[in-house]
Amino acid sequence: MEEELEMIFDMAQEHMDSSLDHLKKELLKIRTGRANPIMLSGIMVEYYGSMSPLSQVSNVSAPDAHTIMVQPFEKSLLSEIEKAIINSNVGLNPQNNGEMVIMNVPPLTEERRRGFVKQAKAEGEHAKVGVRNARQEAMHEIKKMKDNHLSEDAAKNAEDDIQEKTNAHIKTVDALISEKEVEIMKV
Repeated sequence: MEEELEMIFDMAQEHMDSSLDHLKKELLKIRTGRANPIMLSGIMVEYYGSMSPLSQVSNVSAPDAHTIMVQPFEKSLLSEIEKAIINSNVGLNPQNNGEMVIMNVPPLTEERRRGFVKQAKAEGEHAKVGVRNARQEAMHEIKKMKDNHLSEDAAKNAEDDIQEKTNAHIKTVDALISEKEVEIMKV
């Protein structure tokens, strides 16, 4: 019985942690007014008939706070990279100089900042849903064990432990979101 409970705890912890990891990755993609190569992390480029991540076919860098430069490993990819950036809706206007693709990151307006804060909060809600789903799954497994001869006290303690893990993860999500909000709103 103890091993089964431990397995339930581990699975719940793993699911909750993966929700947090996903949130952190999504928050990195949200613009904060500074140029960051991560802004282009989700872009796929057609490379010899297959789709490849931009970072695997080029060198992406941010030489200053307002510029992102993409230097392809093969010059024949310049137009494909330019097309992929335009179609990705990241809000950047690529300029091809024959050697590399250069993008100026415009300063964010107040309205855009509020939109990004809203987007960050939505990602936070998705993460909370993931954490709560992990809790619900664990509680369901504990209830099944209770029906199969797990004592009331052990079940109650297990449920309390799962709830504590859930509360801790929700608190972490809230902290990440408020931190990102401050970062976005900073001019």
